[in-house]
Amino acid sequence: MNFQQLRIIREAVQQNFNLTEVAAALFTSQSGVSKHIKDLEDELGVELFVRRGKRLLGLTEPGKELAVIVDRMLQDARNIKRLADQFADAQTGQLTIATTHTQARYALPQVVARFKAAFPKVHLVLHQGSPAEIVAMLESGEADVGIATEALDKHGAFVTFPFYDWHHAVVVPQGHALAGSGRLTLEQLAELPLITYHEGYTGRERIDASFSAAGLAPDLVMSALDADVIKTYVQVGLGVGIIASMAFEPQRDAGLQLISAAHLFPQNTTRIALKRGHYLRGYAYRFLQECAADLSEEAVRAALAVD
Repeated sequence: MNFQQLRIIREAVQQNFNLTEVAAALFTSQSGVSKHIKDLEDELGVELFVRRGKRLLGLTEPGKELAVIVDRMLQDARNIKRLADQFADAQTGQLTIATTHTQARYALPQVVARFKAAFPKVHLVLHQGSPAEIVAMLESGEADVGIATEALDKHGAFVTFPFYDWHHAVVVPQGHALAGSGRLTLEQLAELPLITYHEGYTGRERIDASFSAAGLAPDLVMSALDADVIKTYVQVGLGVGIIASMAFEPQRDAGLQLISAAHLFPQNTTRIALKRGHYLRGYAYRFLQECAADLSEEAVRAALAVD
């Protein structure tokens, strides 16, 4: 048994059992992948994959159990390297944060600035993606920290912490009729063309649920992945925007006006997620505490230690 065989098992699951994709991901040949699988099955004396001819369809029962162990073994192998790096030089390295555009653009700049002032030699990588992509990066160990409003608290392999709470708000051109109409209602919004986030992003589920609970069918003329795009199309007159309130900047968003909608849509909580068993360098704990003062290294370690 060797690490290449273990990597092939993990990659086969991640690539939906497509051996061509497995070979490409591991920079090897398909025939080499097949041989490694056969050698491992011969050594263990069990079949790990369900097959149809030469195609892999899935994992057998022993294969499913082995895949869990493989993931743990490969994670521990990466942890050994991180531990060695930590004690060799605690001030240098790389910290990878997987997050959405909204968090990277509006919530993290000051956090990143403080962190870089403390650790100027640490290379900080911000990967922007969907909540599903953030989950995948955390699961694979590609990201050290995940930050998003959706998806993170639904995975048992993660420990999550609240980052901050926020509400949606409505953005309109200056002088729009809604701005002077008093307390905003869902009925008013439902009568107008609306622009908001794509499904699965930045609290969209709560927006839909609020209209549904009121028995309203809003006229959603456009959806986008981030607030900057929404505001752009509000400015050109395509419709009224519903955005995260922190995504409005009066100085930069000249010509637009923000209207509170905290009474219309439920509160959202952006969360920070860590994968259990993933070794964190010392500077990662400093980044977490820059996000939230109560996330001390001791508090985080204690939470990660709970099954």
